[in-house]
Amino acid sequence: MQPATTSAKAKELAFDKTKELIDRRKAVVANGVSIFVPSSAVSANGATIIDANGNELIDFGGGIGVVNAGHCPPPVVKAIQDQAAKLIHSSINVSTYEPYLQLCEKLVSLFPHGDKTKVMLTNTGAESVENAIKIARQATKRSAVICFSEAFHGRSMMAMTLTSKINYKIDCGPFAPEVYRLPFPNYYHEGKGMTENDFAEQELQKLHDATHSVVDPNAVAAVIIEIVQGEGGFNIVPKRYLEGLREFCDEFGIMLIFDEVQSGFCRTGKWAAYQHFGVTPDISTWAKSMGSGLPIGAVIGRQEVMDSAAVATIGGTYTGSPVCCAAAIATIKYMEEIDLNKRAQEVSKIVGDRFHKLKAKCSAIGDIRSLGAMQAIEFVENNDPSAPDSETVALLTKACLKRGLILLSAGTNKNVIRVLSPLVISDELLNKGLDILEEELLKITN
Repeated sequence: MQPATTSAKAKELAFDKTKELIDRRKAVVANGVSIFVPSSAVSANGATIIDANGNELIDFGGGIGVVNAGHCPPPVVKAIQDQAAKLIHSSINVSTYEPYLQLCEKLVSLFPHGDKTKVMLTNTGAESVENAIKIARQATKRSAVICFSEAFHGRSMMAMTLTSKINYKIDCGPFAPEVYRLPFPNYYHEGKGMTENDFAEQELQKLHDATHSVVDPNAVAAVIIEIVQGEGGFNIVPKRYLEGLREFCDEFGIMLIFDEVQSGFCRTGKWAAYQHFGVTPDISTWAKSMGSGLPIGAVIGRQEVMDSAAVATIGGTYTGSPVCCAAAIATIKYMEEIDLNKRAQEVSKIVGDRFHKLKAKCSAIGDIRSLGAMQAIEFVENNDPSAPDSETVALLTKACLKRGLILLSAGTNKNVIRVLSPLVISDELLNKGLDILEEELLKITN
């Protein structure tokens, strides 16, 4: 296996092998399936990926936040192998099987929603969102849904409607009706010198004002929000705003939905981002790191809410596949055994300290945001939050890839670098990746 810093000739060969794969991809894979990072992968372990030429890449993307517990954790691999030898599929709608029940019981213990909690399993985060909205509508007998700017909730029809960024849905309409979008309470962009609490109160007033000019609150089934916006740039909701949102929903009988697809399962140093805020939703949506890369997600909610869904209105043929359930059960157990929440806090400190030191050296950095190990840098021009610097991010991701570091951008204007490295990453490898990021950024900006 060759390291990322190989000879020029070896690098050329590596590029050719990766390029060959990408050329084959272009011939048969629809162009609409994005290429965020022009890299390749043959195998992976922990926090590294081996590309088509044997080069080792440091993974700061984590398969878009999917491998918090690392690539191919051995207990998960074994659980997948063992389950596949016994039962791959029967459909939970046809035959009840232990892994589905065991996983639901574990999720209820981790994420209690009220006195009694129930779960349905899904294949993806978008599917979790779709079903959460259906459940909320049936529970309230209402149709309207409130969502937020900069949100990302998926690419299926309702999820795509809830998603904010236009580039994700060009020519895909007409979109789902009865969806109303409000500004996300983005303190960095809109705080304008206020304290965070004062800003939150201002934004809560906008929410209440919207009940007179945007949508009747008595027609609203749900409010859906990401506590930390993933694709939107790791924008973090102010605590007071989330508390006020809970009060608003209680006042009008609205279901409060937290989308934890990217923020869940130890990424923030807790099992759920909402656990930092002391606010519990009526319904929550999950996927990504829940199954270490196998397609599985969940909708979790208060029993009376979840049981409002009529028989056969939620679910699907493959939801809660036995193999995927086994992977999720093993992933959660592994996270508990190695105390991944504690490790996330350690990663958070290392990355946060480095980023704040880097900010003092680089005037292009406008803001540093983090909730646990959900860490991001936003780049702007002239220290102006309204002047996004997407060019620096594009150059940085390209330069880092050449040095063997996978980085992902985020934000509506792609002017944010986010770190979603596997949380099992060693201090040595984490600092090596941060060294590359810093060196390349200073070359670009100085």
